Amino acid sequence: MSSDRKTAVAAGVLFLVTEIAAIAGLALYRPVLDGAAGTLGPGDATSAFLGALCELTLVAAVIGTGIVLFPVLRRQHEGMALGYACFRLLEAAVITVGVLSVLTLVTLRQEATGASATTHATGTAGADRALVALHDWTFLLGPNVALGLNTVLLAYVMYRSRLVPRFIAVLGLIGGPLICASAVAVMFGVYEQISVPGSALAVPVFAWEVALAVRLIAKGFEPARAGTTGAPQATPVPAEENTGALRA
Repeated sequence: MSSDRKTAVAAGVLFLVTEIAAIAGLALYRPVLDGAAGTLGPGDATSAFLGALCELTLVAAVIGTGIVLFPVLRRQHEGMALGYACFRLLEAAVITVGVLSVLTLVTLRQEATGASATTHATGTAGADRALVALHDWTFLLGPNVALGLNTVLLAYVMYRSRLVPRFIAVLGLIGGPLICASAVAVMFGVYEQISVPGSALAVPVFAWEVALAVRLIAKGFEPARAGTTGAPQATPVPAEENTGALRA
């Protein structure tokens, strides 16, 4: 298996991990975010900790895609390859802040469980709401805005270089701007992030990542494209002509 083929398989697996970990993480810690301030239901803390582990797995996979794809993308467009890696790192950093807010929220509610209702109302309710709001903002800016930006960069390089079939790249070129537009709509209160419109506008970027992952795992990059830079190659000089030039 060639180096580029191994890179393609690794990137494809990491993209699938990001999808699975993101969905599992949200499902596991959502009950804590939706619960009443200062209270934890049975098993909520354990569920939130498992969700945090899924999110940390997501963070590692997000960073991994940027690292693994960088050498291949650099041959096509070094600036965009670096931009993609940086935006993936930004996305991972924002997600990490969201994970910390959920873990802090669980700790706060655990400590408030034994306190009186009056003490909780005056001492921790405000912090509780602030941590939920912090998570919601990180969920908007990381898996939406930052994801949309790095999707456009990667899809553009893939489309331009034809490392993968262009119809797959088109999904990313459509999905990236749509998820960014959705984030702006949520920011201005047009609809909730977890809603039918929000989910519908996230479908193209989800389809892009899954289609890209399956393609990379099954077939890898286009062999004729993966090793080229798009720049004209120098024509080799025959040995006899080169020797004659040196003598002259």
